[in-house]
Amino acid sequence: MIHKDPLLLRVVRVAGLGLWLLITIFPLYWIILTSLKPARHIAEYPVRYWPREVSVENYTSLLDKAQFGTYLVNSLVVSSAAATVATLIALLSGYVLSRFSFRGRGAVMGAFLVTQMIPAFIALGPLYQVFTDLGLVDTRFGLVLVYIAMTIPFSAIMLRGFFAGVPDSLEEAAMVDGLTRLGALWRVIVPAMTPGIIATFIFNFVNCWNELFLATTLINRDDARTIPTALNSFISGFNIEWGPLSAAAVMTIVPTMLLFAVASRWIVSGLTQGATKG
Repeated sequence: MIHKDPLLLRVVRVAGLGLWLLITIFPLYWIILTSLKPARHIAEYPVRYWPREVSVENYTSLLDKAQFGTYLVNSLVVSSAAATVATLIALLSGYVLSRFSFRGRGAVMGAFLVTQMIPAFIALGPLYQVFTDLGLVDTRFGLVLVYIAMTIPFSAIMLRGFFAGVPDSLEEAAMVDGLTRLGALWRVIVPAMTPGIIATFIFNFVNCWNELFLATTLINRDDARTIPTALNSFISGFNIEWGPLSAAAVMTIVPTMLLFAVASRWIVSGLTQGATKG
């Protein structure tokens, strides 16, 4: 027999979820509202929660005066390249950690997790020196290499959980039919865990897209900047350009929102699959 929750409990639950949704969405609404206000109305008092006048001047000035299109392309190239390569390497690493028993496997997994606890600035000095010697400072390729190294450990742990959710019998049956182990991986196992791979790729992409600290340190040339460093440039010691900053923030959020909207089905499926066993 199914017992329904009391009406009061359901009302409280819906009200609580509604309040949480309002608190979550309000900052995004305020950024969009600010981006659509003329400069003379941004700092007006009393505060208005609905625009008196809608204007796109912040967007036009952003595209006209700043190299925002270049920053956007740089972020797309760097994030896509780093996320793709890191996901591929993590896929092979997760497969080895899931399917093979070898001495030191626990130590490797522990090391992967420990790297997530170490602040990036600790290795910044040696990293900057190495990149200077190799001529990789102020290059998108150098930033891609750093992001690949940054995202592989946790991605490998994620994909290990996804591999653990795929029965060994699938791989064994494919090998009985004549496939090699590598062939069984690419032709049988990988298609079976596509949602997990997509979830891992999006995790890597968003991390690279939003990263600021390393990008600010390793990229000084204006035509090589990424979106987070461009947003940071609107803040100075004496002034914050709220209009262009809000417009840039909106244009920065849109690609990740579209990515999550398109791939939401695979993300939910992948995260659920990786949580079932491991």
